[in-house]
Amino acid sequence: MNVNIRWVDSEQVTDENAREHLSGVDGVLVPGGFGDRGIEGMIASIRYARENHIPFFGICLGMQMAVVEFARHVAGIEDAHSSELSDTENPVIDLMPEQRDVTDKGGTMRLGAYPCKITSENTFTYQAYREPVIYERHRHRYEFNNDYKDRYEAAGMKCVGINPESDLVEIVEIPTLKWFVGTQFHPEYGSTVLNPHPLFVAFVKAAIENEK
Repeated sequence: MNVNIRWVDSEQVTDENAREHLSGVDGVLVPGGFGDRGIEGMIASIRYARENHIPFFGICLGMQMAVVEFARHVAGIEDAHSSELSDTENPVIDLMPEQRDVTDKGGTMRLGAYPCKITSENTFTYQAYREPVIYERHRHRYEFNNDYKDRYEAAGMKCVGINPESDLVEIVEIPTLKWFVGTQFHPEYGSTVLNPHPLFVAFVKAAIENEK
């Protein structure tokens, strides 16, 4: 079975036309990136996937916007945003503490491989890896804001991947959906045609099942 990709320009997507752009897809992937271009369209696309139980995979910025979308439309934090993109009073995505005094950006982002402990075997992520501790590569400055963690957990978004050294949230899931995973790290860095990353394999499998 071939994977047919429908490229969608998030600058063109709104809550009002998301169905027009995404109707008929079996999975939605929102990748990483920088800047505020197309951000609200990403959020609208994620909302459409979540509300219509379409398998979703968010990578880095895609994961962060899934966190923002869930805060706004499920957890009741209407002005939730990333402090990278907004002066919101509810920065559910915020600058890492060790980055606050950095003025010379250069190569100072969180880079390289870090450990991540998967909190339960009963998660989409564990079912993909079959390992309790994984190592994945990062490239970012902003992270899930742990001040909001309890509110997310109570509302139904679970923090299922945690850095054991810094307590940073690396993976979020919504377990009541068919397949909904967001990762702060970049699985594409460790994926090849002959050896695809387990999360990409799991996402495609979920999309196939959704198509059926």
